[in-house]
Amino acid sequence: MTESNLNPAPKTYPCPHCGTLTAWQDNKYKPFCSERCKLIDFGAWANEEYSVPAETTPFSDEL
Repeated sequence: MTESNLNPAPKTYPCPHCGTLTAWQDNKYKPFCSERCKLIDFGAWANEEYSVPAETTPFSDEL
């Protein structure tokens, strides 16, 4: 066996905020690459910047 078979490269994924390739294993900020990206995302969530548009129903004014 070769060295690469014994210690495969850690799985990486893009940080949801900045896109930096980040290792999943032993990352205390996952799914983010850093505390900074985690806090920026949390701030956007707290400011209600993440929302799903909703349609009003024809009965919503009757309540």
